[in-house]
Amino acid sequence: MSERKEPLNFLKVRDDHVPLQFKYDDNNFKLLSGTEASWLSSEEFGHKELRRRIEPWLTSLFQSEHLSLLAGSGLTHAVHYLAAGKGATGMGNLTLSQYQDEINQAAEKASEAAGRKKGNLEDQLRVANELLRGLEILQKDNEAEALRKELQTGMHAFAQSILASEAGIASADLEQREQAFNTLVTFLMSFASRTGMRDRLNIFTTNYDRLIEAGAELAGLHLLDRFLGKLMPIFRSSRVDLDMHYNPPGIRGEPRYLEGVARYTKLHGSVDWVQTNKDIRHIGLPFGAASVEPYLHAPGLSGATAHELMIYPNAAKDRETADYPYVELFRDLAAAVCRPNSTLVTYGYSFGDEHINRVMRDMLTIPSTHLVAISYDDPLGRIMQTYQELGRPSQISLLIGPALADLTILTEQYLPKPAVDKTTFRMSELLKQRMGTETQSAEGAGPEADTSDRSKPA
Repeated sequence: MSERKEPLNFLKVRDDHVPLQFKYDDNNFKLLSGTEASWLSSEEFGHKELRRRIEPWLTSLFQSEHLSLLAGSGLTHAVHYLAAGKGATGMGNLTLSQYQDEINQAAEKASEAAGRKKGNLEDQLRVANELLRGLEILQKDNEAEALRKELQTGMHAFAQSILASEAGIASADLEQREQAFNTLVTFLMSFASRTGMRDRLNIFTTNYDRLIEAGAELAGLHLLDRFLGKLMPIFRSSRVDLDMHYNPPGIRGEPRYLEGVARYTKLHGSVDWVQTNKDIRHIGLPFGAASVEPYLHAPGLSGATAHELMIYPNAAKDRETADYPYVELFRDLAAAVCRPNSTLVTYGYSFGDEHINRVMRDMLTIPSTHLVAISYDDPLGRIMQTYQELGRPSQISLLIGPALADLTILTEQYLPKPAVDKTTFRMSELLKQRMGTETQSAEGAGPEADTSDRSKPA
């Protein structure tokens, strides 16, 4: 029986020309043979040396004029592991009574074209939806109806797997659940803690679950999205830059940004989005609910079933709005990241979606932009492959491997302090002034010079 290999760690920050590779060795880190780093004095090192190298760099990038976070399935798996001691529920396969082989083959080709080695449920659903549309065009009503029912069953099972992952976190042991959510809150606030002079944080996710929404509620983080309303919010295409401000005491006519606000976009839809008539509604589905079905039987949903859930790819492909609302959502992604002085941080994203990678490629054509890829591992090699294909190493930072991207280690060691702390900024400026004063005094003073008062600023 072959021994399981420990994932390698790849680090590239600051002025590194190539990614630094290292591995665990007796609770320490050790460089691989042939790998050198000018900022290390020996081949063995620990978190202290890494923190000194990484944390100031990320802190600087997180205060870019525009900051965006793209969270992939790795975030859900990380939080689920902290809460329940195991990974989240994976996607199963679509089982059909007809055209199973043809759909599987087409799904495999689609996954290979996207750079993935194996097709998944999303690929199968996408191909099955295209086949359903073809059967409707050919007026094969019986076959189309049979496929539609099986697709409805498949979409329901897909929604159940998403809710099962949420339930695994919500029903975990109290102590572990609190630790998991505290880590998630720290993670989110490390990004959202931006000064009022900076643009709002943009959070994007390819996940269908509501883990980020749950963490934002616990953190007191206000999420602004395209849905308007209270009882059953409706998706609006109009891009209105709504925001939250407050009036400081004693100051009139000069409103300031309210802290703890971020813009939120779910690129692939959500398990609680439902298409009804011509609208897309946000239903009140509790986090970790046993089933989505009971919450679809409500006035105004027009007898919606799991087939109308807005989970990418959209199952309700019977109108010209087949790409709605995903076109608007991806337009938001491009508008947020493809502008000067912008930083995009990915966590748990495997770089398997070519439509997202294309936006990143366009973003990096702007010299002042930067991409930070953080991932627990890279089993299929897609992250490093994309890094090579992009061809802009000076604009890309990499933190790949359990020593760097484990959610607990990342939040405790490497991410910026999750607070807008002006006291820290003032202390840094004061220390800088004092150090400058000490240096000038030391250079100009003789052996008998009085140095008792050097610590005072000039």
